[in-house]
Amino acid sequence: MDPLMISAAGGLRARMESLDMLANNLANTETSGYKTDREFYNLYVSPEATEGGEGTASTLPVIERPWTDFSQGTLRPTGSDLDLALTGKGFFAVEGPSGDLYTRNGSFRVSPSGLLVTAEGYPLRTVSGGKLHVQSSGAIEVSAEGAVRQDGQSLGQLEIADFAEPAAVIKQGASYFRSTAPAQPASGTHVEQGKLEGSNVGAAESAVRLVSVMRQFEMLQKAVSLGSQMNSEAVQEVARVAS
Repeated sequence: MDPLMISAAGGLRARMESLDMLANNLANTETSGYKTDREFYNLYVSPEATEGGEGTASTLPVIERPWTDFSQGTLRPTGSDLDLALTGKGFFAVEGPSGDLYTRNGSFRVSPSGLLVTAEGYPLRTVSGGKLHVQSSGAIEVSAEGAVRQDGQSLGQLEIADFAEPAAVIKQGASYFRSTAPAQPASGTHVEQGKLEGSNVGAAESAVRLVSVMRQFEMLQKAVSLGSQMNSEAVQEVARVAS
């Protein structure tokens, strides 16, 4: 395969990954606490793309790594005592089925066993490492520091975790994160009761980028088609001369 088609094919692959990422962002514009994904491009030098025997390698555009934009989403009031939002950095710490998870989606509920859990049923964790046991009836009060009270009784304080290296925080599904680095207490973060943090996806920006990437994809498809046509004509011309 000639360098033109190799470069175009590499560009097609990168644009396909971008399309998947943008489509996922747009699908989660209404997901509370969702953080948009973005891409970081780089150039890959392909040994297979060496031209002839001269040792000149072509470069291919690739997405070196995706990264997550952790900027604050807009807070919207819900009026529910069990809806919590964070202002500032950090995550609610929860116990996932396979270990510690973290989330910005503060849409919580009371489980049949009396635990404060996420929509998926994962228990919230307190700063002492325990779980929050609440009554099914009775108003719940949550302070800006995350202290939980019900009927005048202290139930514990929510663990609000943060990480020194954002790159160590990896998405798990639409609303959860896991980390390869140890968590630390979030600094300067406040809990707001009766509110939810919306997705930080810019729907208009993502739609414009989606159209742009689709156009780039179509142009690269034409380049591949043109390269294939040129190669076919070259083979036919060589065969004609040889005959």
